[in-house]
Amino acid sequence: MLLSFCMVGQTAFLKQQLKYPHVAQAYKEKWDAISKAFKEKGIDSNDFNVLIRVFKEEKTVELWLKAKNADKYIYYSSYPICRSSGILGPKRTEGDLQVPEGFYKVNFFNAYSDYYLAMQVDYPNQSDKILGHKPFGGEIMIHGNCVTIGCIPITDDKIKELYLICLFSKGAGHDVIIHSFPFKLDAKKLAEAKKQYNKPLNDFWNNLAPAYNYFEEKKQLPQITVEANGAYKVK
Repeated sequence: MLLSFCMVGQTAFLKQQLKYPHVAQAYKEKWDAISKAFKEKGIDSNDFNVLIRVFKEEKTVELWLKAKNADKYIYYSSYPICRSSGILGPKRTEGDLQVPEGFYKVNFFNAYSDYYLAMQVDYPNQSDKILGHKPFGGEIMIHGNCVTIGCIPITDDKIKELYLICLFSKGAGHDVIIHSFPFKLDAKKLAEAKKQYNKPLNDFWNNLAPAYNYFEEKKQLPQITVEANGAYKVK
């Protein structure tokens, strides 16, 4: 009975979202092409997982998908980040203009956003609360409209596609996972960063690297926990 109730709730959530004008317009413009692309990749558009990877220096949002019975994620598309604020490094407090770095999920779909459509990142996570300081700030969004004070903006045209895909995954009962990085954390780039940035930043980025490398190698999500000192640990 609990499973049935949850499924009804997920369906109601999706149907309600599709009633909102910007979501309805996105569906009208984008869904046929999305459905076709999903079919070509062997993905059931009614049941799939989403991973969003953000690369701040490269100004790119990557979208990865996993079919219901698949073991691995496959690359779907990339979306340019069209405006940025802050510098490389994690968000540690309210008003620092920083885009968070770390491991998150979407916790709210805003169909009435001032920035066309928006998905809220669940910052601060447990690590942020340990390593940052109050007030932490919040309302970090992936949104349209190409403006930002610490968010991740893409164009209105691209947010229509990204929002819809994430919405249908959430409507099927899956969390939309976000991995946010300063840049692609390969060994060469980390070695370069060691010469350019301070030790606390490099220590933090090296702490993110095992999760980055795990996905790069296996195309599967790592199991990530947070230690008492705020460090991430990949199981």
